[in-house]
Amino acid sequence: MTHLVEVTRPEKVLFPDDGITKRDLVDYYLGISGLMLPHLKDRPVVMFRYPDGIGGKAWVHKDMPDYFPDWIDHLLVPKEGGTVDHVLCDDAQTLAYLANQACITPHIWLSRVDKLDNPDRLVFDLDPAKDDFAAVRRAASWLKELLDELDLPSLPMTTGSRGLHITVRLDRRADFDTVRAFARDVAEVLAAQHPAELTTEARKAKRGDRLYLDVARNGYSQTTVAPFAVRALPSAPVAAPLDWAQLSDRKLHARSFTLKSPPTSDPWADLLKGRGKSLSAASKRIAKLAS
Repeated sequence: MTHLVEVTRPEKVLFPDDGITKRDLVDYYLGISGLMLPHLKDRPVVMFRYPDGIGGKAWVHKDMPDYFPDWIDHLLVPKEGGTVDHVLCDDAQTLAYLANQACITPHIWLSRVDKLDNPDRLVFDLDPAKDDFAAVRRAASWLKELLDELDLPSLPMTTGSRGLHITVRLDRRADFDTVRAFARDVAEVLAAQHPAELTTEARKAKRGDRLYLDVARNGYSQTTVAPFAVRALPSAPVAAPLDWAQLSDRKLHARSFTLKSPPTSDPWADLLKGRGKSLSAASKRIAKLAS
């Protein structure tokens, strides 16, 4: 069933330096929905909302407000001492409704509703110490080589901020604790191979100028920015899935794609149709490399 979404205060400016309005945001998400929805489907959503624009306070909404219409799907997820009522965004109308609520950046779980404890995606967040995409590009190349050695195909995505997310698709046999431990082992092996440029040190003061290999997102109820999501930054950059060949373009950077110049295709689309990988053999290989 198609539902009518009224855009309230469509002229409200959300990106002051760029004149981007709420109407522009809704139109973007409706236009990109065909590419974006396969990445959102059946995943709990966390809403990063900016009712006063990107210069105002951000509201991080995990629980779906009680005034949301009853046609929006949602899921009660157990937590210690209660539940969280997460939005599920499986259609363009819901995506438009969230944009109308000034949800500039939807974040998603790495697992799906039918198997919440077992992620189907593993994510490495390449976080540079400064806005240096050349360092990010080098780290991504090294990480890809290591993952290839582990027989784990990987998928790069610009974050729309400064770095890249490198995603590995999983077969959902391993739970979050197992996946996060594996990701930490991979990051530590890679950092040991390139100690002058990479680190797994969580404390910024200890990193120096080294790029941080962040694996903290690989935990139960943790989220990551959704592919094709707009970031709450000047120029409204977009998190854009890539193929590895695109990283050879020296003009590419983490904010190359924007709301006004978005991606026109999804390089991951065909790859997402196949089955994800098991971590069993890869875990044994990385243990040998770490020893």
